[in-house]
Amino acid sequence: MDSPTIVDKQDPYAALRYREFRSFLGMRFFFTFAYQMQAVIIGFHIYHLTKDPLALGLVGLCEALPAIGIALYGGYIADKSEKRGLLLKIFLGVFICSLIMLIATSPQMHPYVPESYIIPIMYCMVFGIGIARGFFSPATSSLMAMTIPRELYPNSSTWNSSSYMTASILGPAVGGLVYGFYGITVTYTVIIAFIFIALVCVFFLKSHPPKYIPKESIMKSLTEGVQFVFKSKMMLGAMSLDLFSVFFGGAVALLPVFANDILKVGSEGLGFMRAAASAGAVLTMLVMTRISPMNKPWRNLLVAVVGFGTSIICYGLSKNFYLTLVFLFMEGAFDSVSVLIRSTIMQLLTPDRMRGRVSAVNSMFIGSSNEIGAFESGLTAKLMRTVPAVVFGGCMTIIIAGITYTKTKSLLGLTLQDIHEETV
Repeated sequence: MDSPTIVDKQDPYAALRYREFRSFLGMRFFFTFAYQMQAVIIGFHIYHLTKDPLALGLVGLCEALPAIGIALYGGYIADKSEKRGLLLKIFLGVFICSLIMLIATSPQMHPYVPESYIIPIMYCMVFGIGIARGFFSPATSSLMAMTIPRELYPNSSTWNSSSYMTASILGPAVGGLVYGFYGITVTYTVIIAFIFIALVCVFFLKSHPPKYIPKESIMKSLTEGVQFVFKSKMMLGAMSLDLFSVFFGGAVALLPVFANDILKVGSEGLGFMRAAASAGAVLTMLVMTRISPMNKPWRNLLVAVVGFGTSIICYGLSKNFYLTLVFLFMEGAFDSVSVLIRSTIMQLLTPDRMRGRVSAVNSMFIGSSNEIGAFESGLTAKLMRTVPAVVFGGCMTIIIAGITYTKTKSLLGLTLQDIHEETV
């Protein structure tokens, strides 16, 4: 770490005063921007070709299966590898997958690539990106903790989440608008350009030697990470809560159906709908740099999940585009509170030598729950139609929060200081 020798925990910009952390944020921002652009374009393009909500769910499943299947091994590799080199390989893989999708969907390739081949090719490339994600989450989680002092983990989590959410606002909005006005080829060209910028940002990070040198078998090493998570009631509870709430609340995957068939706003409207949730998230994150929800984190986490589920129900029932944007904004705001609390708890409870493996377990619980939730939403929409599927998901999210409340009452009164003292 290269910047301030005196850590001011009251400074809302404290983490940003570390140069390497700023480089990390740049890398995360540009990659997320490209990833979110790609997600909205893949979903809308596949729905445009198939008119089948289940096809949207299969996109999530194609990404989630490899991400979950390789997550634990990805955490093991992240713990024992030099992080910058690993990230370079990950971004290169995503770059190649995106380049293949650009070529396959280009109008110039239609004489050579029949339309019936396009969807299988896109599914395969999404599968490849899912493999990269299995390594990406553990690698970035381990690296971020090395760029700032432990005292600034809450502040760095806020800025990291804000960077992610800001990119999540701009990515879908830009993706929808560029796709609507210029077509899919130009959109994929922009996506690839931002992936390349993220790749360049990695070169500005320091080379951090691994803090974990495995002395046991890979299976024993992986088991150690899983056992650590299951021994921590708060960490396991946070992961489980997010897993089930996002699984049932993955209705954002059905936004192309709302944009195309219910609200009739097209790809441009879809971009703004995807951006609305992220706008609520990033604005809430900025507020939380000054007003922290960590006074009683577990209580606030449960409140945020209930708000998240309620917003989903309202969005599912809305027939007005602008009202839908408001409910999606609220959904993002509540979700951002949940994200900040969970990421801070994870950073505090996890020792440096196990960050990759614990992040891998977290990725299995949370990182792919969005995609599995997308599949659940697509399947329920196929079986019970779109609006009932969204309302069902929101109701289940609230029920999960209620069950978690009854099982974890002992954690409601804990403060951030209480959690920190338990780990020192």
